[in-house]
Amino acid sequence: FFLELMKVPRVESKLRVFSFKIQFGSQISDFRKSLSTINSGCEEIRNSIKLKEIMKKILFLGNTLNQGTARGSAIGFRLDSLLKLTDTRATNNKMTLMHYLCKVLASRSPNLLDFHEDLISLEAASKIQLKPLAEEMQAITKGLEKVELELTASENDGPVSEVFRKVFSDRFT
Repeated sequence: FFLELMKVPRVESKLRVFSFKIQFGSQISDFRKSLSTINSGCEEIRNSIKLKEIMKKILFLGNTLNQGTARGSAIGFRLDSLLKLTDTRATNNKMTLMHYLCKVLASRSPNLLDFHEDLISLEAASKIQLKPLAEEMQAITKGLEKVELELTASENDGPVSEVFRKVFSDRFT
């Protein structure tokens, strides 16, 4: 067996390519599942009318507080500004701007308080980290490039790599 294996050119490279092929289906499936979850979360955010209304009220609140300054007529705000809602406190130090906003929403727009029900995929999407996802995409791309390189290199191997070429000339399943 080992004597025959020694006759195969670039056996280590071929074994790595076979290993990649074996893992490819589940790797792509997991990758697509993660992308689908992220896309669903993004769509839910884009389409949530209640969330848009809450954001409008937050903008109005910020503009009211900043009235008379250059920031008083903003047409939008950065998402990291939302963190200031819990940092900004009343003079008695007991209530934050977030408390006030929730109190106003509860009394004037209680129908908006269940906005989270529009965002069912958001929690799962928020747990997916983009850096590992990008790294996984790079690994898949690199693996496919290695398959192409080995296929090209094996064209000159003769009959010893014939089965290899047949297996990898077809698309991955």
